[in-house]
Amino acid sequence: MKLRYTGKAPEAEISQVFAPTMEELLRSDKKVVYLDADLMGSLKTQKLWKKYPERVLNCGIQEANMVGVAAGLYLAGYKPYIHSFAPFITRRVFDQVFISIGYGHKSVHLIGSDVGIMATDNGGTHMCFEDIALIRTIPDSCIIDVTDATMFVDLLHKVKDRGGVTYFRTARRNMPDVYEADTSFEIGQGKVLIEGQDVTIIASGIMVATALQAAEILKQERVSARVVDPITVKPLDRALILKCAHETGAMVTAENHSVNGGLGGAIAELISESIPIPVQRVGVREKFGQVGTEAFLRQQYHLEAKDIVEKAHAAISLKR
Repeated sequence: MKLRYTGKAPEAEISQVFAPTMEELLRSDKKVVYLDADLMGSLKTQKLWKKYPERVLNCGIQEANMVGVAAGLYLAGYKPYIHSFAPFITRRVFDQVFISIGYGHKSVHLIGSDVGIMATDNGGTHMCFEDIALIRTIPDSCIIDVTDATMFVDLLHKVKDRGGVTYFRTARRNMPDVYEADTSFEIGQGKVLIEGQDVTIIASGIMVATALQAAEILKQERVSARVVDPITVKPLDRALILKCAHETGAMVTAENHSVNGGLGGAIAELISESIPIPVQRVGVREKFGQVGTEAFLRQQYHLEAKDIVEKAHAAISLKR
């Protein structure tokens, strides 16, 4: 497919497109509401609070309360979108999300920002490597690991009337443009970004751009790598993944998350039950977060293009 990835800074940061998108949703549907946990400055939604004071609420640093308020607003006929940093909207309030929204069969859209190493200077307490693993356990939940601003904007609109727990995990900045501005996305439908025959690289979030870099390195080494963005970690595009497994016979997963319970775990589970082929996983292994720049943290947690290349060679070597 046609991409606009150049490896350079994006035309617009996630933090710049979120507020205009929420304003479109608020303007077009009087039932849309937006709740934040005292982090409106991080996604630049302060003006929305002033413009729509009855439907844009600052709940303070009380994420558990915010989830309860969102559940109540759903019962009153509203369509809540709620935001906080990733660890606080998943790990800290997991019981409220599981019971009040999931078990209660309500519809609330969670936005967790600064995921994984993208928390950078906020350090270990704010660096969430387990959010996918948590939300995956909620029946009928949907997990979107945002690749770029185009994908984020399109799917924020498309999940508006979706039932259940929807979780967007995203960085706020430094996410290169991957998709053309007019690209359309669907829940549960992955995209093949580069065709290849020797190995499939399935990457999500910030690791999609890294996978494209790795594929170029592999090409120079005469290895034909297919690159796939699953779009949603849950539900997975099972048909596409199994097709890639049949056609390339080896896989690598890459994620800004723990290898335990994340994208790599989900792919390995599917492959082991369907068509056993070598699967190598790039992700965080048994480590907590720490303070650092993105470049430093990528090196520390082995989330660089060279790590994907190494795993690709390992997967290919294990082919029968």
